[in-house]
Amino acid sequence: MTAPEPPGELPGAEAEFHAFFDRHYAELARLAHLLTGETDAADDLAADAMLALWHRWDRVRAAGHPAAYARGVVANLVRTRIRGTVRERRRVAAFWDRRPEHTEDPDVPAVLDVRTALRALPFRKRACVVLRHAFDLSERDTARALGISVGTVKSQTSKGMAELQRLLGDGAATALASGRR
Repeated sequence: MTAPEPPGELPGAEAEFHAFFDRHYAELARLAHLLTGETDAADDLAADAMLALWHRWDRVRAAGHPAAYARGVVANLVRTRIRGTVRERRRVAAFWDRRPEHTEDPDVPAVLDVRTALRALPFRKRACVVLRHAFDLSERDTARALGISVGTVKSQTSKGMAELQRLLGDGAATALASGRR
């Protein structure tokens, strides 16, 4: 995706946005993918986030941490998408089954197990675990991105990791937390 053409902005702001776009688009798409588990949706969400950022670029660039602001926009878009999906599925009485899939075969690719386990977590726990462990953000940066307190990040990350440990087993969750997966 390429950065949107600006509606007559100053050349400095335009160049600044294009540089921001080039630096952060792939990261935002990756974040959206890890939060949704859907490749196509992730690209759309990252594009929507960039468009929203462009429309507010004067405020975004004045922010102390524009990348954190952008991650927050992606997280909010994902949250909205998930809520809409849940409402739609409830309306048609086809809400997905939340039973965890257990595999006995140790040769099954671990990444599929991790993705399945992540999808089983509620949004806030999943977002905290992904931002803290997959993106190596600090508790403070995670709190800023999600618009929650540092204490909430700590508790949600801890609870999310405990749930992943239950779903994946002790070794897999420990490997995930240490960045080996």
